[in-house]
Amino acid sequence: MDLIVSSLSKRYESQKAVDDISFSVKSGEIVGFLGPNGAGKTTTMKMLTQYIAPDSGQIQYGGSTSSSSLDIRRAIGYLPEHNPLYEDMPVMDYLGFCAALQGVNPSEIPSKVREMVVKCGLDVEKHKKITELSKGFRQRVGLAQAIIHNPKILILDEPTTGLDPNQIVEIRELIKNLGKEKTVILSTHILPEVEATCDRILIINKGKIVADGTVANLRKQSESRQILRVRIDGAETERIYQSLQSMPDVRMVDILQQAENKFEIQSNSELPLNREVFKLCVSNHWELLEMIPFETKLEDIFRDLTVN
Repeated sequence: MDLIVSSLSKRYESQKAVDDISFSVKSGEIVGFLGPNGAGKTTTMKMLTQYIAPDSGQIQYGGSTSSSSLDIRRAIGYLPEHNPLYEDMPVMDYLGFCAALQGVNPSEIPSKVREMVVKCGLDVEKHKKITELSKGFRQRVGLAQAIIHNPKILILDEPTTGLDPNQIVEIRELIKNLGKEKTVILSTHILPEVEATCDRILIINKGKIVADGTVANLRKQSESRQILRVRIDGAETERIYQSLQSMPDVRMVDILQQAENKFEIQSNSELPLNREVFKLCVSNHWELLEMIPFETKLEDIFRDLTVN
């Protein structure tokens, strides 16, 4: 089910949490929704799930613009950021309860519950009460309730919170498999997870969409600068730092390891710094021990777009 968002806005008193945003997500696409805290991610996701109503704008679900259709709500699976669970219920009973709430045929509920237990790795803990589960397993229960009714649209707010590295890999693979047949939007602060899981990235800042594209495309747009890591011997760290900083077209120099005179240099443009660094070392009779170019990281792109 395709999702089309047009001119969506939401205000909380004097604060505009979401400011006239538009984007679309196709069926079979996994989109990472990124932004700093307070950027408008959770508010947007709540509007997409019809948990709250927008002040203005339109959301189309598979071509329908109905804002109150129960059929549309049943087509959505949602894992909120603060995963609310009935902690006194056993895992199996809770999942059966969620399936019934979502309108799953009563005769299919037992098989659906068993399927979710296997898919979400809950077999070892399935007979425990939710209150007895670790944070990671509670997160798995939350994911299971979001997909138990086989929704066409899946919206996940921080789906791997509290999981250990092995569990993150397992849930990532589950999300990728689900994304083959569903429309998936996931919010996370774990940027490597976005690169490994998502087909496309949306970045929101101060309520506005500031980037929309694949990681490769966003990286190309940001490759108007070069990043070099160098190690130089022959002078004190501060003198080398000042010399690097004063080079033409240098945007920023960071001292990575003072004891070894390691620096990271970023340029203002796509013009290569390699030759200039080499010339600087030759003119000062310094030894250039390392010079390693780095491609722009997603973290750098994120910071460029969201830091004031």
